[in-house]
Amino acid sequence: MQWEIVIGLEVHAQLSTRSKIFSGASTAYGAPPNTQACVVDLALPGVLPVLNKGAVEQAIKFGLSVDARINSSSIFARKNYFYPDLPKGYQISQYELPVVQGGNIQIQVGKVEKNIRLTRAHLEEDAGKSLHEDFHGMSGIDLNRAGTPLLEIVSEPDMHSSEEAVAYAKTLHALVRWIGICDGNMQEGSFRCDANVSVRPRGTEKFGTRCEIKNLNSFRFLEKAIDYEARRQIEILEDGGIIRQETRLYDANKDETRTMRTKEDANDYRYFPDPDLLPLEITQSWIDQLKEALPELPPARRRRYVNEFGLSAYDANVLTNSREVADYFENTVKHLPTQAKLCANWIMGEISGQLNKEGIEITDCPISPAQLGALLTRISDGTISGKAAKSVFESMWNGELDKNVDAIIEAKGLKQISDDSAIEKLVDEVLAANAQQVSDYRNGKEKAFNSLIGQVMKATQGKANPAQVNAILKKKLTG
Repeated sequence: MQWEIVIGLEVHAQLSTRSKIFSGASTAYGAPPNTQACVVDLALPGVLPVLNKGAVEQAIKFGLSVDARINSSSIFARKNYFYPDLPKGYQISQYELPVVQGGNIQIQVGKVEKNIRLTRAHLEEDAGKSLHEDFHGMSGIDLNRAGTPLLEIVSEPDMHSSEEAVAYAKTLHALVRWIGICDGNMQEGSFRCDANVSVRPRGTEKFGTRCEIKNLNSFRFLEKAIDYEARRQIEILEDGGIIRQETRLYDANKDETRTMRTKEDANDYRYFPDPDLLPLEITQSWIDQLKEALPELPPARRRRYVNEFGLSAYDANVLTNSREVADYFENTVKHLPTQAKLCANWIMGEISGQLNKEGIEITDCPISPAQLGALLTRISDGTISGKAAKSVFESMWNGELDKNVDAIIEAKGLKQISDDSAIEKLVDEVLAANAQQVSDYRNGKEKAFNSLIGQVMKATQGKANPAQVNAILKKKLTG
């Protein structure tokens, strides 16, 4: 039987506010345990929550960025469950009326584009954290995260492979960072995914029983967890078994998912409106004000890069994977307005490769857009060859000669020979010394032409302009 995997993702993005969603306690990461949990976070008797306006604004920005509907009135609800790291015994969230409804995310898998529908995005508070490793026979509770503002972004079950799920998660990750509502740090838990996975016979409409894999904090783990879970469910069904609805955890060491608890339904959480919080009212003027302040979004930039710079859809997609890379590209192109493709190639190639090698972000790149522009200008005007430019790039990266492109070219003796008469003289000498290869070329052996080019380049230690060598040599051989 042919099986179809059905995947929906719930993503928790920690919002980039300085204080928590219902208290004034700090959201800074890395403080000693329980030093950033105030009386509201601890749920001491008599305290009342006060909504953080900044968290609401960030949720609205997200909704506008995905063409969603911003509900003019939304309600906070109490989601009741009992964990040691949830001091109130309930989590303040949204259920029936979220702040953001609907929306779309465009993903690209290879050369295929696909639209993923969003169900909703709602505000809620984070729980604390249970710590097990450092305690013998006991667990510690750190409530620093309790009350940290989250935007839970829920997709429709529109994905059918782990590759699509990863593409969606990466696109969403890039977007929340692009509009500045989340730092996206997955190691610190600022961006984490829950994957709902089910399988069904291909061609059927009815959904299979889903299992939810909780707290996946890397794209690689997301892919592996989905692949394992899909295989597990298919094997059970093909052996005549049934799938139980449950919540599972992914064990990266064993590369498997395992049962955490029986999956709850909404009724189990006994949602009801929080009596301590009034309905959230959002005016159209507030929405318009935030819309005006949004930056140019990735889809608009991609379209502009294709239309204005003539880049391929693939190049435009890579360059807009992060706002920082896109800004670096644009600041480089300012120095070579007619050489956008050359700029894109170097940023996606040499710059990206070196950044990955050293494990740093483009914001820490030792070569500025202006310095890269100066290097690419020397390729464009024929001063140096592309091969020589890589040697100059290496010297610039290492900070040699204050990263002065012309000084490095001079010191390394890399200036390209572009004088027609000088090249013509060298070509004549090579032709005279290689009569057999000349004869072979004229008798239809194309490889002989490349050999002759190699001889000229060897004679100039690679400094001759290859395009000029090619043109002059062809003219001599066919004239």
